[in-house]
Amino acid sequence: MSIKTQLKSNIVALTSLVVALSSFSYTAWRTERSEHNRTIRQASFQLLTALGEMQQVVYHAHYDRDAVHGNPRTGWVYVATISDFSAAMPAPVPERAQALLDTWRDHWEKLGQEEADADAISDALENCRAAVVATLKRID
Repeated sequence: MSIKTQLKSNIVALTSLVVALSSFSYTAWRTERSEHNRTIRQASFQLLTALGEMQQVVYHAHYDRDAVHGNPRTGWVYVATISDFSAAMPAPVPERAQALLDTWRDHWEKLGQEEADADAISDALENCRAAVVATLKRID
């Protein structure tokens, strides 16, 4: 039997093999993509929660001058949490989280004293939040 004859007689089997391999490849890719999206979504929600809670710390410390609810140690915990969760996110979220950490480190001591320090931290929080929301909108 020639190769041409064998191909004609086995065309259905070969077509089935190609379809099966294609389907398997697509399914594996889609599963991996879905898991990636779930990871980003979960990290995003955790980040948004921590960003909101950190904003509350800033408001309590700066505007209310509340040493209990506006405790800088609590702010450090939120900054660390935000930094940790941002590692699971695509750019620019990790960069914005690092900028928030740097801003917090440079300005937390003047909360309640200088308006510019509260504004700088709030701006860094908003920039990070905007990056997270934009990432959520891009998930397919």
